[in-house]
Amino acid sequence: MNTLLAIKTRNAVLVTMATLLDKHRDEIINVNKKDLEAYKGDDISMFDRLKADYKKVDEMIAAAKHLASQEDPVGVERFSFKHNNGMQVYNKTASFGTVLIIYESRPDVTLEAAGIAFKSGNKILLKGGKESLNSNLKIVELWHKALKQHNASTDWVEYLQFNRKETQAFLEKSTQKVDLIVPRGGERLIAFVKQHATCPVIISGRGNNFIYVHKDADAAMALDIILNGKSKISACNAIDKILIDANLPNRIGFVNNLIEQLTIKNIEVLKAKNFTSDDIWYEEFLDYKILIGKITTNAEAIAKINKYSGGHSSVIITKNTKVAKTFMENVDTAAVYHNASSRFTDGGQLGLGGELAISTDKLHQRGPIGLQHLVTNKWYVHGDGQIRS
Repeated sequence: MNTLLAIKTRNAVLVTMATLLDKHRDEIINVNKKDLEAYKGDDISMFDRLKADYKKVDEMIAAAKHLASQEDPVGVERFSFKHNNGMQVYNKTASFGTVLIIYESRPDVTLEAAGIAFKSGNKILLKGGKESLNSNLKIVELWHKALKQHNASTDWVEYLQFNRKETQAFLEKSTQKVDLIVPRGGERLIAFVKQHATCPVIISGRGNNFIYVHKDADAAMALDIILNGKSKISACNAIDKILIDANLPNRIGFVNNLIEQLTIKNIEVLKAKNFTSDDIWYEEFLDYKILIGKITTNAEAIAKINKYSGGHSSVIITKNTKVAKTFMENVDTAAVYHNASSRFTDGGQLGLGGELAISTDKLHQRGPIGLQHLVTNKWYVHGDGQIRS
């Protein structure tokens, strides 16, 4: 385990990383173009996540700067107690040690995940997908430059250039101690990691997010929120399912208008009544598709979402705050929204400044995993010779 670097050094590395990203912007974008040109798959959401354009590099720079500006998440006192024998007891946050993140496509994860891990005193092992290899290696090269500039070991950020078989072997019997694994990707990747990992895993699970348009909804607001929820099909916070209250005034007119607006945006509208199997309700689309179904009560909407959703985000559109409260308290997702878009389920948008992943697990952190969540805790006990009788 690497000795914890002073917060001044950690911050300086992050500031230098932001400068290097800006200085080498064109190189990053040109290398990324090679990855884009080499991608032969037909997964449009993966292709979208693979891009690292000027805007994406700007976001990486902003993330590095923001991380440098945040308080040190390590050593924060969470509890204190003075024992009657005079011992002083503290519970403080502590680094995990080594975190392994396995991810697909997104080169920006190579910056953001490593930045969050590094700032919180963790060594990070990055296992990116082969489709973004050139982009990832370029960003890791800059990490190593930033670390060397401040006399910090390049071991803090390590890239694992493993194939599937080598990854499996590392998960089952790693050549170094790994304290936590975070898989970010599709269900096949997550199942693979859960099957072979021998240490704790935080699941950054599927989306398959729902919007419930209650009978007391503002129709114009509902339309805007649905369209926004489908504005980025590759995002895990995108909307896939719409439940419309059977008692919504002018429901037919609302549905027809909604279908028209979605069609203009090239989104295929699927109607639940046309499917004999329930399997479609479980599916995360990550595509230009959306499913519309009819519902009769708030309780029915809650039950349907709890059965079929990925546990990520859910939305209710209603003017009735009592109904909204019941919905939000009983829907079992990491984030619940009343009259707002699910697209805000993001570390930056929810005030964390960035995220390692969005967890659909309940331990140890649910929803966006930010800087302050990538820590465990430790008990510090100070005495002067006390023994227990």
